[in-house]
Amino acid sequence: MLFSGGLDSTTMLRMVQELGYEVHAMTFSYGQRHSSEITAAKNIAKKYGIKDHRIINIDLKVFGGSALTDDTIKLNKNGLSDVYDPHKENIPLSYVPARNTIFLSYALGFAEVIKAQKIFIGANAIDYSGYPDCRPQYFEAFNKMAIIATAVGVKNELVIQVETPLLFLKKSEIIATGLSLGIDYSDTVSCYDADADGVACGVCDACFLRLEGFAANNTKDNAKYK
Repeated sequence: MLFSGGLDSTTMLRMVQELGYEVHAMTFSYGQRHSSEITAAKNIAKKYGIKDHRIINIDLKVFGGSALTDDTIKLNKNGLSDVYDPHKENIPLSYVPARNTIFLSYALGFAEVIKAQKIFIGANAIDYSGYPDCRPQYFEAFNKMAIIATAVGVKNELVIQVETPLLFLKKSEIIATGLSLGIDYSDTVSCYDADADGVACGVCDACFLRLEGFAANNTKDNAKYK
């Protein structure tokens, strides 16, 4: 499982645990400005008894090209509708080039070693910022690649496939699911510009979607906001 310590991945974690899976969690420290999510991921993994939680250190700041990895690029804080129009396909500046492909490649290699058949990722194609690597066709293509790119796939020993249980859920539905599973969302960090203590800005794309989701559930978000 790719596990960021955010709202979506924590919901997915509990969903997968309820299905009876043994979870191996992988969190990436990739030079993102919101590094407090890594602390959140460690705490949540410990809280829910994840015995194998790996922190992978890579540096995507060397490429830059994203407001999350390049401090000279300003994050949008004017509301989601101002940055993303699905009909225009204008990708927001918070998109990190090839991030999911890089993360899933690590996960695919690890899955092949431990003979895991499924890689879970909390991507969402409904309430999202317009990232190209969160679309259904992307995951379909990756799954085809995974079969021909691995020794176990070529030898027909094991089919490793990416699972996206949140892909077609609205943010409000994800939150409703998590609340039904008893998740305390104050443990999670979703903000693109959270401070070192995990306090959210309240106005970036991620905060905008998160707060709308809680409002739709008539529930207060107990996470820390500036």
